[in-house]
Order: sequence, then structure tokens, then C-alpha cells
Amino acid sequence: MSDESSSSSPASPAPPSSHFIAKKDEIIRAGRVTKLVNGREVLVLHHDGVFHALDMRCYHSGGLLQYGDIEEFNGRLCIVCPWHKYKITLAEGENLYQAVDPKEKPPKPKWLSKGVKQRVHRAIEVEEDVFVRLNDAPGRIESDAYQTQHRAGKSQEKTTPKK
Repeated sequence: MSDESSSSSPASPAPPSSHFIAKKDEIIRAGRVTKLVNGREVLVLHHDGVFHALDMRCYHSGGLLQYGDIEEFNGRLCIVCPWHKYKITLAEGENLYQAVDPKEKPPKPKWLSKGVKQRVHRAIEVEEDVFVRLNDAPGRIESDAYQTQHRAGKSQEKTTPKK
């Protein structure tokens, strides 16, 4: 499938400021789809009945998140970057890490956040179609850096099989 169009067309009208990604069943079957949307590489994935959308490349070093595992940490669903194991929440794009207070006896690991590092977009279901509304919140988010560094101008939409 190419970036600018899916193998199928939307059956329903696009919500305002949104972009057609694929048919719901195509994403569910593939598990994950990447697509170039207005010059931005976006990963759309389906996990436990919910669609999520975020920048495709990890904010830390540009790792391809479509190959990351989905895991829960401290009750929060995350994608784990396959390159350096950074844990990024699917809902907010926060980087979670585990830390201990050495003064605490015995030290107990706690999950903390480094804040929002990954730009997360809104996945919208309309009938049998999935659309994405890009997050255009002002200010720079660290994953923005990889939107220009890794763009080849001819990226292809890709599906990544479920694990």
C-alpha cells in the first residue's frame, strides 16, 4: 500500500481535520500500520479493542516503534522501543522509567515520568474506517525532530504482523 492512499477508500466522510488511514479490519488484521500523513510518519495500532496513533519514530534515537512490544507498566499501556527499551505511554506519549530512592530502606523501585516526549495523535473510528487527526499542539515535542531527519519523501505505508 502507498502512503498517500490505502488499498481501499473510506466509506464514510472524514471528520474535520482528519486523514483516512485504512479500514478498521485492515488495521486489526495487520495489528499496526504506518502511513505518511501531511509529511508526518504516523504509526496506527490496534490493541485490546482500541486504536492508537503516534509518531512512528521514537523520540530518543529514531527507533521504529512499529516493531515495539506493547506492555503495561504501573497500570499504563506503553509501547517499548525496540532499540533502547524506552517505555512510551500510548495515551499521552510520556516516557516512563523506574527509579529508586537510595535513602529508602529497603529501596523500592517506583515508576516515574520524564514528561511528554512522543507526539500522540487522535485515532478516530467512523463506521468501518479509521482516521487520524494530527496533534498540532503548539510547542516542540522531542519526537518532532525525527519527522525531518528520517523522511525520505517516498516512505511506504507498511503493515506489521501481530506478535
